[in-house]
Amino acid sequence: MTSSRTESKKNASRRPTGVDLFAGAGGLSLGFEQAGFDVAAAVEIDPIHSAVHEYNFPHCAMICTDAAKTSGKKIREAAGLNGTPIDAVFGGAPCQGFSLIGHRALDDPRNRLILEFVRLTVELEARYFVFENVKGLTIGEHRRLLDELIEAFDKEGYNVVVPYNVLNAADFGVPQDRRRLFLLGARKGLALPGYPKNPGGKGSVTVWQAIGDLPEIDQYAELVDADAVEAAKFGRASAYARVLRGLDEDPEDFSYRREWDGRRLTSSMRTDHTPLSQRRFKETEWGKTEPVSRFLKLHPEGICNTLRAGTGSDRGAFTSPRPIHPYSLRCISVREAARLHSYPDWFRFHATKWHGFRQIGNSVPPLLGRAVAAELVRAMDIRGKRPKKQIKPGEEKLLWLTMSEAAARYGVPDTVVGRRLRRDDKSKTAA
Repeated sequence: MTSSRTESKKNASRRPTGVDLFAGAGGLSLGFEQAGFDVAAAVEIDPIHSAVHEYNFPHCAMICTDAAKTSGKKIREAAGLNGTPIDAVFGGAPCQGFSLIGHRALDDPRNRLILEFVRLTVELEARYFVFENVKGLTIGEHRRLLDELIEAFDKEGYNVVVPYNVLNAADFGVPQDRRRLFLLGARKGLALPGYPKNPGGKGSVTVWQAIGDLPEIDQYAELVDADAVEAAKFGRASAYARVLRGLDEDPEDFSYRREWDGRRLTSSMRTDHTPLSQRRFKETEWGKTEPVSRFLKLHPEGICNTLRAGTGSDRGAFTSPRPIHPYSLRCISVREAARLHSYPDWFRFHATKWHGFRQIGNSVPPLLGRAVAAELVRAMDIRGKRPKKQIKPGEEKLLWLTMSEAAARYGVPDTVVGRRLRRDDKSKTAA
């Protein structure tokens, strides 16, 4: 009995270890860290994303590679995890489509990364996993892929929580209507986690509560060429914004504190809209779509529409739709988008707007990721505690690397992902 109590006490005080696959800039990494995990390693194919993740998580081993070209052994070696149990593997494997006639969905080569997620979960001997993806996988014939994924995990010794759930970030304190599928599972014999319950209700945080205290970027000439301004004038912050600015503690946040200057406005490079665009923005009503750009003008008392990522040249080089600010005659900044995604202000993105919006649009809102990760922690019977240790972010130059420079840093080809064909992101934007 004494031994059992000692083991229970030891387990309750430890920080579980996680590995982020298809990590992007790190929305899920941050969510899991806030739930009490130590994210030991992250795998990401895009060098620009990898550099930004390295900046924000310098304590995490960044493995810039195609998930299909690595292994559980290589991940363990890169992160110094030999002999360390992996509590959870998590990530959103890209799923670009599959044939619906004649053969299994997972046999389609476009879905190979989903099988790589299964393979790496097994090779890392993870106790739990969280698979995240678009809600469209739950609709119609697309559900075949999920059924086959559950079957694949079952064959490898994992139980999956069914029915699987689509969660809306707006139900978990994020001022954004964003629905994503989460598939949760555990090694057979372990307690299965549940899905998080809605704690606050949809729309509990509004657009203006999220961004209303941020300085007006058009008042800072330096933001034409830079993404940060020193000693900016912030306004009065809501309870939501005070937490993201680091002015108040969040009792459910068990992440490592970062060393940063809260007076500095970052990730806020300006966009120079034409007078014609500005007039159209002004004439657009709150909550309505501007007819030429098709951008939504945010309602200050509502929530944001789903923030989406742009695409590389391999998929058309489209710029992500950027909502129109409720009051200013411009699209929102990267920092404002980050607030609407529940990122704290210490979290930085690539300096260019195109990459910054792409990183936010591709990521899981940290508050939503935290809610899911907290259910794993609960299933493991671990009590979260915020570490006293503070982490200093990486070098700021990581946020300014070009694709070629980032690729050279990680020793990968600069053609590994699609590239943008437009001019530099600092050029004028006529919406």
